Amino acid sequence: MSVRERYDTELATLNNKIVELGQFAQSALRDSLTALDNRDIEKSLLIMDEDIKANRIEEEINDLAILLIAKQQPVATDLRRIIVAIKIAADLERIADFAVNIAKSTIRIGNDSFVSSIDNVHKMYDITEEMIELVLEAYNDEDVVKAKRIAELDDGVDELYGETIKNLLSTSAAQPEKIGQITQLSFVCRYLERAADHVTNISENIFYLVKGKRYDLNK
Repeated sequence: MSVRERYDTELATLNNKIVELGQFAQSALRDSLTALDNRDIEKSLLIMDEDIKANRIEEEINDLAILLIAKQQPVATDLRRIIVAIKIAADLERIADFAVNIAKSTIRIGNDSFVSSIDNVHKMYDITEEMIELVLEAYNDEDVVKAKRIAELDDGVDELYGETIKNLLSTSAAQPEKIGQITQLSFVCRYLERAADHVTNISENIFYLVKGKRYDLNK
């Protein structure tokens, strides 16, 4: 195998690790919402325990990226690809952390019935899930059209977040004895909103990878 072939193989491994971490974060977030729906304490604890996998994959990505830079001294697009991989890994690991935070909120809520509908929470999650799916495709395909679509979807999450927090504040005024649960549901909304922001960060890095220029898609 030539030096370039070996290098391309290692770049492909780096790419696969990014996708692996993305799929893990996506699955963790999905599981956290299922646990919330069912007030499932055991599932929530499992999500917390398994978060170590996200940390391990991110470390593997960083180690491989550093090794590639040290061995190959890449320039131009190849260097951007490696730098972007490190940045995307950090965003994906953070999304997995938000799944853990939702699991912790579920544990704090306990077995109590929800004080109000959590339909908007599900709507926020559904959009965020679509964003993660799309961003992994955009990364794999280096597709800026898909990356731009992610920023548009993020606007929907932001709108739902504002609406839901307003509703929860109204509920807390009417049912002050439920302030503990209302606070945790507010946190869940915030974690989903932040997860969507991190997906948008990834889409910005895809633009940088393909175009070699920074674009702020969160405006």
